[in-house]
Amino acid sequence: MRILQMMGGGDVGGAKTHIMTLVQALSAQNEVCLVSFRDGPFPKEAAARGLNVKVFEYVNPYTCRNKVLDLIDEFQPEIIHTHGSKANLIGAMVRAKRKIPLMTTVHSDYRLDYMGAPLKQYTRGTINAIALRFMDFYQPVADRMARTLIMRGFDPERMCVIYNGMDFTEPVQGLDRAAYIKEQWGVEVGEDEVLCGIAARLTAVKDIFTCIRGFAGAVKQQPNMRLFLAGDGEDEPKLRRLAKELGVDERVTFCGWVSPIDKFFASMDINLLTSVSETFPYSILEGVREGCATICSDVGGMSELIDTGDNGFIFPPGDHEALTRHLLALAQDPQLRKDFAARLYQKADREFSLRTMCRTQEDNYRMVIRRFARPKNKRDGIVICGAYGKGNAGDDAILQAIVREMREIDPDLRITVMSRRPKETRIIYRTGAVYTFRIDQVLRRFRHAALYINGGGSLMQDVTSTRSLRYYLFTLDQAKRFGCKVMMYGCGIGPIHRAGNRRHACTTINRAVDIITLRDDLSRGELTRMGIVKPDIRLSADPTIILKPASPTVVDNALEQCGIPPHGKYIGFGLRYWKGFDEVIDEVVAAAEYSYQTYGLTPLFVPIEYPSDLMPAEILGCRLKCPHYMVTRRQTIETTIGILARMQAVIGIRLHALMFSAAAGVPVIGMSYDIKVDGFLKYIGSRTCIQLRDVTRDKLIPLIDECVSGALDSEVHHTAEMLRERERQNQTAARELLEKNRQK
Repeated sequence: MRILQMMGGGDVGGAKTHIMTLVQALSAQNEVCLVSFRDGPFPKEAAARGLNVKVFEYVNPYTCRNKVLDLIDEFQPEIIHTHGSKANLIGAMVRAKRKIPLMTTVHSDYRLDYMGAPLKQYTRGTINAIALRFMDFYQPVADRMARTLIMRGFDPERMCVIYNGMDFTEPVQGLDRAAYIKEQWGVEVGEDEVLCGIAARLTAVKDIFTCIRGFAGAVKQQPNMRLFLAGDGEDEPKLRRLAKELGVDERVTFCGWVSPIDKFFASMDINLLTSVSETFPYSILEGVREGCATICSDVGGMSELIDTGDNGFIFPPGDHEALTRHLLALAQDPQLRKDFAARLYQKADREFSLRTMCRTQEDNYRMVIRRFARPKNKRDGIVICGAYGKGNAGDDAILQAIVREMREIDPDLRITVMSRRPKETRIIYRTGAVYTFRIDQVLRRFRHAALYINGGGSLMQDVTSTRSLRYYLFTLDQAKRFGCKVMMYGCGIGPIHRAGNRRHACTTINRAVDIITLRDDLSRGELTRMGIVKPDIRLSADPTIILKPASPTVVDNALEQCGIPPHGKYIGFGLRYWKGFDEVIDEVVAAAEYSYQTYGLTPLFVPIEYPSDLMPAEILGCRLKCPHYMVTRRQTIETTIGILARMQAVIGIRLHALMFSAAAGVPVIGMSYDIKVDGFLKYIGSRTCIQLRDVTRDKLIPLIDECVSGALDSEVHHTAEMLRERERQNQTAARELLEKNRQK
């Protein structure tokens, strides 16, 4: 590829390291030209490394723009990549003159870049905020920054995340840290002293005040600690006064700007980060490379690098008391420091290395070039409708699965989701989104979409509402009128009780729908009884079957945060409060206590719809005399699946508690309140289903015995494979319809 990189030239810290290492690595396999809008150390170092660098002094933005345009005509780049406010402004000006994809890396929160400097904030900061709106694509450093941008209205489908990466192969060897520190700063350190270091500008956004306060609290209990601050900035006088006021000025060393930084970190035992905003700071990776244990504020992508309590500690920004506790834990336990450092090094080298960053960057370039070249006036994209944005983990899982399968068909396909919470949907699923009942916006999307998916679940029913049924039928009809192919995707049908609703559904579905894939066989019978015969009807499975559980570490952490031992023996409960539940509580309690007394299985309540599912769990839990636990925090779908996968058996009213468990190979017992539960359990050939109104301990206990005995194991695993195989029909059908519409 031919890549034009542009940056301000005065970049320091992580941004400088990112750009320099990235350009050098990319130059090995690509033609890269680097433009700096300032002469000085950065372009000189780039030239010394043999990079193709041009310096255009930033005096007049129009002059710079013209020079860049001339360079573009000569160099003929396939993509332009900007870094920082000056480069973003010039990039936005160039974009109006040349049809070349323009992307920017967002290294930090642009609203906080000039925190503590009001004049720069209202001039450079404002100009940058405006220029960013004219980029074609955005590359935030860390997913948290991507979420921030989406919340501010940036298009999630024009965003690709990258993480800083580092070459971990050459740490400092054989350093005499006492001699190094004495030579550099004249400080005598003993062998038993615990040295804490932080490399950061001494500015408001780095919040070094919290660092000093946290250190002061720790050193009172552990006097052999020292703190070294590598950096300079406008806050230094205030920080010196704070250290003196807290009585730790003799234990705090202001090192000034330190370069190179590797020996500094090689001298430290603990690496700190106390910022209020970051993306993915290089100072942490530099400390990891040199074997430091790590404590950092919960900013940027730090939670994706550090599994707190396993390979480091994370604390809320500004919480100096939490920082004190973590400092003491590491200062008092040399083995813990060593273990944390080793585990974090392994993870960083595996997931956040320079080679990983370069591979991601090249993939992002290819994606940007593809999407930029995609015809804009062609009928393209998908609209997905369902009961999304209501906080139900089952519905959310359906959407996640459908989006994943559509991305497998075409990773550049534009997707719009009809959601009750479109802002939240854009952040979580990285798709476009409109409010479900904004008919004007929905119809506008139909005009350009190739496929409309009425997606998953049991939307075609009138138990909860006739109004919602009629609205969903209306969208089917309008999508067809506007030229979309129409699919009902991995769905359940019914019950539809009212005769008028059944006639309406029959007429609309026969007229508007091309393919229906069903998640159970009872739904096929319901379609036949209503007279729906014109669509191509196929048996499949619920889309959520494809979702995988979270990693064991993530599941362990989620359980521990709820006070649940992660390696216990459990019987799971996925409850929903429904008519008739109160009458059977004592029966379920008796069965749960039987499981504990007979098999040592502790009841564990897992909510699918949070927080409403906590109420029936609390009602039942109050009557239990045996130990029991409850997942009391909202979990991701993958984490919920991972928790259910650890159960010896699951007793569920919630359909997706049963589906998630069955797909994970866990025996299930259904307490059915709806035809969709009957349909699923019948579909998988399960004998373990009781109508909710008929639940008794005498019926539950034999089913528990059968599940726990292992008699169902082969059947359960066969069921899981069968469901995954059948689910492929959903994606196959969607692919067929997309191809047909594109051939028009």
